[in-house]
Amino acid sequence: MKKLFFRDRFINRMAHWFHRNPLKATAPVSFNYYGVASSIPANKICNELRSTRARLLEMFTDVTCNQEVMKNAADAYFSLLQGFIVSLDGTTQENKMRFIQNFKWTDTLQGNLPSAQQDAIFELISMAFNVAIWHTKFASRIAGKEDVTETEAKDVHRSLKVAAGIFKTLKEAYIPRLITPAEKGKDLESRVIDTYIIQCQAEAQEVTIARAIELKHNATIVAALSYETANFYQKADHTLHTLEPECSTKWRKYLQLKQHFYMAYAYCYHGQTLLASDKCGEAIRSLQEAEKCYSRAEELCKEYRQTKGPGTTAKPSEQLFFRKLGGLIRNTLEKCQRENGFIYFHKVPAEPPVLELKASYGLAEPVPFEMPPLNEQCTPEVYATFDLTKGPKNDKAKPKEEEVKPVKEPDLKPQKDSGCTIS
Repeated sequence: MKKLFFRDRFINRMAHWFHRNPLKATAPVSFNYYGVASSIPANKICNELRSTRARLLEMFTDVTCNQEVMKNAADAYFSLLQGFIVSLDGTTQENKMRFIQNFKWTDTLQGNLPSAQQDAIFELISMAFNVAIWHTKFASRIAGKEDVTETEAKDVHRSLKVAAGIFKTLKEAYIPRLITPAEKGKDLESRVIDTYIIQCQAEAQEVTIARAIELKHNATIVAALSYETANFYQKADHTLHTLEPECSTKWRKYLQLKQHFYMAYAYCYHGQTLLASDKCGEAIRSLQEAEKCYSRAEELCKEYRQTKGPGTTAKPSEQLFFRKLGGLIRNTLEKCQRENGFIYFHKVPAEPPVLELKASYGLAEPVPFEMPPLNEQCTPEVYATFDLTKGPKNDKAKPKEEEVKPVKEPDLKPQKDSGCTIS
């Protein structure tokens, strides 16, 4: 199989390049309704809801799970769950089964304290949110392999865009339908979900930047993509700035270090463009600004690693892709200074050039997310056999609710650094 365009240079060993918040945890759900499901087909739907939910939860921590397996597992559950959400009786009223079950889920920034809503839409949103988180972790895991093929690199790129699409669809189409509004600082609150959307787009663009560098595309293209990506990270950081510090500080440090890192790239490659246009003084000033941004990114890497908070700790400054930029800036600046001393004799401006760069190519758009079709078992006839009047009459008759146990995520230790990175 054709090896990736970055092989032995840029696109390996990136398991610690991306910051990843933990998966959401949930309490088990039995879907046993004690007489409410009054027919064999209705009971069959409940049994399959229980089994497909359990399988999907298992897939989140199965290191052999790939994009196709995840999609099949998610579709199997969501196609059945929609039978408790969409109208099946030909009216515009809410599905009578929507509010029968209480669901508990933790939040990615709030530790093990769960949120609960008696709403099938809350379950759908929370589970789909975890599917999106899985896609970001899958991208990170694949990027951290010893030898990444071109197909696998595309999988990394696509998974990040799929994740962005899921978050975006949940925000626009499903979260507004909740009866209970999202609480501040929780996953479904706009500041948090917006940050996830932006971060996924920014990380997908990092893959594009590394490809553009490896294939030696025009410096203007690299500078523009880097500038757009830095702005994404800045926007994500700004989105979180009003969130409680104990939940967001570590995440924000990651977003800030990535912002400064890609601003350093933007100024570095913009400096190359200026030099090619015989604007040597401006090129020197652009490279000086790149050096400043790079130094700040190094400082933020240290601050990030020392900051406590949710999520795995990335180690960008240890990656060759990070270190190579420092050398590139230094060498390019020295070249500009030599040329200026021999040929141009330009005055170096006091202020850095204003970056008015707009990328025409390589911008990552979220992949639209669509729910699977309603399961063929969920017919109006079967739906009519769910009889809410036969449910438990008092709280004592209800089964005891299960506790929410933290998700034991696999410990993916980094492989030996081959000097390859993904960005």
